[in-house]
Amino acid sequence: MPQNPTILFSQTRPSSTTCRYSILLWILTILFVARVACQALQNWWPQTWLPGLDRFQGSNLPYFALLGAQILIIILMVYVCLRVQQRTFSATHRTTKVLTWFGGIYLLGSVLRIGVGLLVPTAPAWFSTWIPATFHLVLAGYVLTLALHSFTLLDQ
Repeated sequence: MPQNPTILFSQTRPSSTTCRYSILLWILTILFVARVACQALQNWWPQTWLPGLDRFQGSNLPYFALLGAQILIIILMVYVCLRVQQRTFSATHRTTKVLTWFGGIYLLGSVLRIGVGLLVPTAPAWFSTWIPATFHLVLAGYVLTLALHSFTLLDQ
């Protein structure tokens, strides 16, 4: 006896939706890894085809501390990507709400930083270091993508 098409669709939808979120999370992770790798390359083996090391770092944080934080972020991103890909990532209403608020505030702050850098010529250099500013958008996008995925899990 054929299955009800509505039930069949609802059973396959989360799978394809999860796949799309997983792919997007992996793309954002790879972009961030590439940024960290390029900065490390410029730090230890400077290349003329890459922007100077000062263009990669927008703060006065020592490079070893920044690299350590970036590696921890990458480990967390990969862990979450694997959980989403394997469909073992679970979400609660609270987690979804925290991800949404954090991602939204993070995105807003990142956009404001870029806006100040573009509109205020006398703004400190932190506002116009475009590589870190752009990659804060990547990280905010990652958090918001995870929040959207969490919403889809709650709808099931």
